[in-house]
Amino acid sequence: MRGLVVFVCGLLFPMALYAVPARVGYIIDGDTFSAMVNLDDDIEISVRVRLRNVDTPEMTSECEYERTRAVAAKVRLGEIIPTGTIVQLENIKDDKYLGRIDANVITPDGRDVGNVLISEGFGRKYAGGKRQPWCNGNQ
Repeated sequence: MRGLVVFVCGLLFPMALYAVPARVGYIIDGDTFSAMVNLDDDIEISVRVRLRNVDTPEMTSECEYERTRAVAAKVRLGEIIPTGTIVQLENIKDDKYLGRIDANVITPDGRDVGNVLISEGFGRKYAGGKRQPWCNGNQ
């Protein structure tokens, strides 16, 4: 099944090395949102996009500190790329979850969304692999 997803993503995003425009739908959490992507004049698909270069706190954490920070990161992502914003998806790759892609996301004014979140303290650099905890035993 995963091979099929990779194949379909390759068909849907043949220019994955180039910027692909997408219209922001809704914000899911601090590093994930839905978007509509035009594949052709009459073909538009909905995808979930995870920011490639940032890890933000999880809203489902058992730690209150992390949940609070997760809500703040989600709100900030919605401020940076509000619903309807046209962003550019770059460096698109298949994600580990079916139906989601990973991409660098560029705002209309040329800022990398992940870098903005990192510089403002809403997330930290992430290159894949196991996530580091946001809470220690005291939080």
